[in-house]
Amino acid sequence: MADTKTISGVFTGAYAVCPATGYYLPIWIGDYVLAGYGTGAVMAVPAGDERDYAFAKHFAGAEGMPEIINIFDKDISENAFTEKGGFKLQNSDFLNGMDYEEATEKILEELEKSGVGKAKINYRQRDAIFSRQRYWGEPVPVYYKNGMPYTLPLSALPLELPEVEKYLPTEDGDPPLGNAKEYAWNEAEQKIVSTDLIDNQTVFPLELSTMPGWAGSSWYWLRYMDAHNEKEFASQESLNYWQNVDLYIGGSEHATGHLLYSRFWNKFLKDRGFIQAEEPFQKMINQGMILGTSAFVYRLEGTNTFISKGQIGDKKVQAIHADVSLVNTSSELDIEGFKQWRPDFADAEFILDENGKYIVGHEVEKMSKSKYNVVNPDDICEQYGADTLRLYEMFLGPLEQAKPWNTAGITGVSGFLKKFYNLYFDGDAVSISDEEPTKEEYKILHTLIKKVEYDIENFSFNTSVSAFMIAVNELQKIRCNKRAILEPMAVLISPYAPHIAEELWEVLGHNESISRVPFPTFEEKYLVESTKEYPVSFNGKVRFKIELPLDLPNEEVEKIILADERTQAQLGGNPPKKIIVVKGKIVNVVV
Repeated sequence: MADTKTISGVFTGAYAVCPATGYYLPIWIGDYVLAGYGTGAVMAVPAGDERDYAFAKHFAGAEGMPEIINIFDKDISENAFTEKGGFKLQNSDFLNGMDYEEATEKILEELEKSGVGKAKINYRQRDAIFSRQRYWGEPVPVYYKNGMPYTLPLSALPLELPEVEKYLPTEDGDPPLGNAKEYAWNEAEQKIVSTDLIDNQTVFPLELSTMPGWAGSSWYWLRYMDAHNEKEFASQESLNYWQNVDLYIGGSEHATGHLLYSRFWNKFLKDRGFIQAEEPFQKMINQGMILGTSAFVYRLEGTNTFISKGQIGDKKVQAIHADVSLVNTSSELDIEGFKQWRPDFADAEFILDENGKYIVGHEVEKMSKSKYNVVNPDDICEQYGADTLRLYEMFLGPLEQAKPWNTAGITGVSGFLKKFYNLYFDGDAVSISDEEPTKEEYKILHTLIKKVEYDIENFSFNTSVSAFMIAVNELQKIRCNKRAILEPMAVLISPYAPHIAEELWEVLGHNESISRVPFPTFEEKYLVESTKEYPVSFNGKVRFKIELPLDLPNEEVEKIILADERTQAQLGGNPPKKIIVVKGKIVNVVV
């Protein structure tokens, strides 16, 4: 594929007829189109593709280049709209008002009905070209004899990259390995020798291409099983022990690349008898995307005047992305900063709201440089720390769902970590007690252990963070500083906030890393209730509550209730008709 920053193309003078509408479409030759993709000819839609958009913009006004038609109810004044959802079609004939799925189904239906074509599923796996004409990559252990490739013997492996003076192709156009001085194969002596000795009799040239990046990424987990084995990629003992990967977490974009190649390599190695596992990964989770909150300024159509969001009313405006760094937490735009950022709007006029502020609009979109809504994690770490960033990302929502980022919400997580840290201190001094914890304190701890264990097993990290917050608030209320509670608390939070956990572990007097400490064990006995606060009602109305042992027989409960002075006051000297005891729940006195 050509470098899309350098746009080139030429109009052929020919036209194609759109089978759906009958429109004449100009045919161009462009170097960014992949010859091997489909038939080598593509339908360019500038409104919905960044490269088509750049191509059409570059040749705007040239012969054979029509104006860009916006087929979406979204702004494309700055960039193409590339999402597959969140829009309705316009300027699209019989597809107007439909979304992506509706329009796809409709156009296929119409094309089949008219006999022009037939719907077919195309799979994106393309023939994989294995060679790369660059220096960095695994060298291919092949030499050429009489024009035929031969593999190097096992004794020559691993073949290492030779030293070169420069990483550019040779003057003859060979790959960079052609610059190597020691990179030829002596068949007689079975070793790498100088290229000056190549005679095609006993010394032969080696392959000058290297392997692609996915050559290693398609089987790396197998090498991890026995990384220091110098005789084979992994011993049978290691392969039998580890088998395959328990869990693979990655983006859905890997589905048509890395994961396909990995399965292919794994199945090939299985068929050849090198490994036993049929699949490379036992379980796969696609993590949800962190979405960005974009900021928009509104330009009155046909003018260089921007109007604050609240002043728009029924005016026709064009929404333009603004860099989120120019907007504060109150959605107020730094106008001078915006003018410096966009010099083409340096002379623009801004219509403000009644408070003299310019208020921007917001929309949740994919985080992208082109939408100017990217939040740099380095900046977050600098201001709040890496642990806060980790916890907040987990707290945003379920692992597999897309989640909108909101920097304003991170202060809550930051405050929680400060509360957690302060459990171990009294002011600036460490305050840890070796007293035996109370039943209530043990119950708080083991409720948390049970929840965190379950959430880790089910990848529900967001609810774990909520459980930590609840536990910390409860411990703070009762001013708990017991070692038997705070030590396991530090271990529990260590997978979530490792840096603060390590520091607190040291504060607790330990020298080894907290990452090597056994995870706390949940004990059910601490959650078993031994007493119950019974609500006592008279003719269905609760009058008071009383704490009683849960193992107390109903007859004993009745005696205690009748002897209570609050019951006597309700009865007024009269005997009750009936006392109903629902064990562990309620006592009802019928008067």
